[in-house]
Amino acid sequence: MTRLIFTASAVALSLAAATVTAAAATHEFAADPQASRLEFIGVQAGAEFKGVFHKFTATVDFAPEALPSSHIEVLIDLNSIDTLDKDRDTTIRGKDMFDAAHQPTAHYVTKSISKTPAGYSALGSLTLHGVTKEVPIDFQFQDVGGPKLNGTAKLNRLDFGVGQGDWKSTEWAGNAVKVSFSLVLKPAP
Repeated sequence: MTRLIFTASAVALSLAAATVTAAAATHEFAADPQASRLEFIGVQAGAEFKGVFHKFTATVDFAPEALPSSHIEVLIDLNSIDTLDKDRDTTIRGKDMFDAAHQPTAHYVTKSISKTPAGYSALGSLTLHGVTKEVPIDFQFQDVGGPKLNGTAKLNRLDFGVGQGDWKSTEWAGNAVKVSFSLVLKPAP
């Protein structure tokens, strides 16, 4: 009888420990849409301009101690672009650039995340304008005052077919685009 009680206690302790470990490894978040930002810097006629996407969702399953199972997924509403220039915004949404009428979203999902001296690096796939290419991101994860994820990426718009007709030339619209993001995270619903 004593052995049965001891075995039952050991099983109960093992299950409790496994439950605590599983809970610690599960860090599922959603970006707070009001507090998070997704921005980019492009070049038009030799001058940099900044743009922001007002509508996007980001789900993050991240734990520094469980990088192999961590991932980030972002869905961007391309019609929500705002560069503080209505004509430029209309052109970017148009057929020769995003073609947002036919392809209204961009989608990014990580494949792997690794630790770096400055924070973390992720390799993921970006689908934009019907083209999927790998795009690395560098980011930092902070959990002071609430979880936050801040990072950057670089890509070339022409790799995704963003720029047809006159916009295929880099004379007026630069090819390189710098992306930055700040995700204020809250527990996923």
